[in-house]
Amino acid sequence: MKIEGFEVNPQLDLVLDRTVDVPVELVWKAWTEVEHLVKWFVPKPWSVAHCEVDLRPGGKFNTVMRSPEGQEFPGSGCYLEVLPNKRLVWTSALLPGFRPAPKAVNTHELLFTAVISLEAVSKGTRYTVIAIHPDPETCKAHSDMGFTDGWGTCLDQLVECIKNGEIA
Repeated sequence: MKIEGFEVNPQLDLVLDRTVDVPVELVWKAWTEVEHLVKWFVPKPWSVAHCEVDLRPGGKFNTVMRSPEGQEFPGSGCYLEVLPNKRLVWTSALLPGFRPAPKAVNTHELLFTAVISLEAVSKGTRYTVIAIHPDPETCKAHSDMGFTDGWGTCLDQLVECIKNGEIA
């Protein structure tokens, strides 16, 4: 699979590729506006306790996920590419300003880069996520954590929010 100059390496990358029956512009809003992201970004019954978006290359993308038991898991990252209604790329390997993330910041999370690609199609949006990993072990760990089910569930929640009028 190839997405605009990026070739997927099955040993290092995980892919979720689906077509959803909602407009590209609303999927983009769901990904880029804090008030929308907090509604769908983690599989329920988990929730987003905090979210910060500075939507520009070098800007921050920070979230705090909360488990049903109340445990919190912060995630810090940096946007690499922002192409409205087309592509959003962020990484947990860098902090805002393209500063390398110290290991201590990311001991709880996997280092990876996410490429979210959106394409308008007749039935709505072709939604492709590629999770890029530094080595096969990290890729496998992310897969074993439930990448496909987790990101798929979140996409279902995103679509539901749009269809319910929560994102307009």
